Amino acid sequence: MSPFRARVEKGRLILDEATTLPEGTVIDLVADDEGDNLTDEERRALHAALSASWTSAEAGRLRPASEILDELRHRR
Repeated sequence: MSPFRARVEKGRLILDEATTLPEGTVIDLVADDEGDNLTDEERRALHAALSASWTSAEAGRLRPASEILDELRHRR
């Protein structure tokens, strides 16, 4: 999934981008500070991982966040 681009107009965020998201989907927008310091290779890997995750979620392959957090806590 590509990032969305919005602009501020009269103090409001204006977003006019085509999407395949279902009607009523709520998304959180954050200002892009472009300060992640990722290399091009790291950025490609990140985007590939995010795309794969999105595809997995759309296919219904989901796990509760609490389950994942429990796993991470037990790895320590």
